[in-house]
Amino acid sequence: MSPTIKILTIMLWVLPFGIFLFSPEKKGTGIICLLILLLYVSIWIWWRPTYFRIASESLKIVFPGRKITIPREDIQLIRSISQQTFTDEFGWAIRIGVGGLWGGFGWLWTEKKGLIEFYVSRVDGLVVIERIQGKTLLITPEKPREFIANAQTELL
Repeated sequence: MSPTIKILTIMLWVLPFGIFLFSPEKKGTGIICLLILLLYVSIWIWWRPTYFRIASESLKIVFPGRKITIPREDIQLIRSISQQTFTDEFGWAIRIGVGGLWGGFGWLWTEKKGLIEFYVSRVDGLVVIERIQGKTLLITPEKPREFIANAQTELL
C-alpha cells in the first residue's frame, strides 16, 4: 500500500469514531457510524483482494469472501505499466467503485479504452492484463516483476 493510500485509509477509519465522538445526537449518529463500519467490512470481504495467484490454467484474484478466476485462454498480454504510460494509453479515468479505503477497486471508465476492471493499492508497480473476452484488468501485485515473470511462464 502506498503511503498516500495508507494515510487515506487511516483517516477513513478514524472518521466514524470522530463523527460519533463529536456529535451531540449519539443515538442517530451511532447508527450511521455502525453502517459506515459495516460498509468498511463489506469492502474488506468483497472488494479488496487479498492476493493474486497464478496457476497453470488461470489467474485467480482472491478476496476473503469470493474468488475471480480468469482462464489462461482469456489472457492476451500481461505487462508492467507506469502511471504516465497508463495516462498516455488510456487517457483520463473516472473510478466506478470503491476508492480510498485500502486502495481503489472496481471499474475505471477510461477516455480511450472504455471500461476496465481495477484492483490497486498504490500508483507504482501497475500491471495491465489485456483479455480477449473480458475487460482489461489493472492490478498492483505485491511483487510486480516476479508476478509478470511467473505469469508469462505459466499463462502465456
